[in-house]
Amino acid sequence: MDTRNIQYFMAVYKHLHFTKAAEELGISQPTLSQQIRLLEADFGTPLFDRIGKKVVATEAGNLLWRFGEKMLQTELDAKTAIQELQSGNSGTVRLAVLPSDLDFHLVPLFVEFNTKYPGIKLQAFSSIQIQEEVLNHRVDIGIGLVGPPDKRLIQIPLGSEPYHLFVNSASELATRKEITLQEVMDLALVMYPKGFLGRDLVEEVCIKQGFELTTVMETATAASLLQLVSAGVGVTIQPKGLLRNYPERTDITAVPITEGTPVRQLELVYLADRFISSSHQQLTNGLIGFYNERNGA
Repeated sequence: MDTRNIQYFMAVYKHLHFTKAAEELGISQPTLSQQIRLLEADFGTPLFDRIGKKVVATEAGNLLWRFGEKMLQTELDAKTAIQELQSGNSGTVRLAVLPSDLDFHLVPLFVEFNTKYPGIKLQAFSSIQIQEEVLNHRVDIGIGLVGPPDKRLIQIPLGSEPYHLFVNSASELATRKEITLQEVMDLALVMYPKGFLGRDLVEEVCIKQGFELTTVMETATAASLLQLVSAGVGVTIQPKGLLRNYPERTDITAVPITEGTPVRQLELVYLADRFISSSHQQLTNGLIGFYNERNGA
């Protein structure tokens, strides 16, 4: 069986449309249809039902999809291993990271990594569905909030970080040594919308204390929330180290929260059955060391 035909199958399964799949693959639609028929002949059963212009995966197609990603990943792992044997430190590593960490924390590490390993190509993506990205082979390594144990994954704790109240440095709140979460109820609050990990984590702690957050404005990025705080629109609850790499920002002060402090716990994840390339291992070691140092471990 040619794994190229598996790639063709995966594209059709993704789009459930032969023309769109052919465009993505850069081949003609008749060629794609012929290759799928050859694959169906190999298995001795249809992989798709063609009902007029509608394409639906059969039970056999759904079953092949479950193994298709692993087959393609195994082929990629083999190619990577051989390339490393031939060329040393080279290759590509795909990393998924929570948006605020990517924007505010990890760029200095990326610069250092590129200096040490210029032959390794790093692709960093912003995502909140970290485990899903790793399990679906879209990335090699992920950094996100601690999830439930999963035998398919290697899950390495990266420590915990409390949330603080970020306020305009010119406000009276900036003189406070600490503040309770209950007191935040009376403040103009700017936050992520509900459904965002950071918002939901804080909201869960508030609900346990008997109240829900009320916001005056909601935006989808940490950078825009900080701009709103700087402009005096409101205050926001964010991880303590958000501004660690930006000491020049004196317009915002982080005030510790007491009595039910929201805390985020991070982990690094990758697939348990994957080939671990040297480039993969180098970045993993760098990330673990970075977070250990950042959390004082």
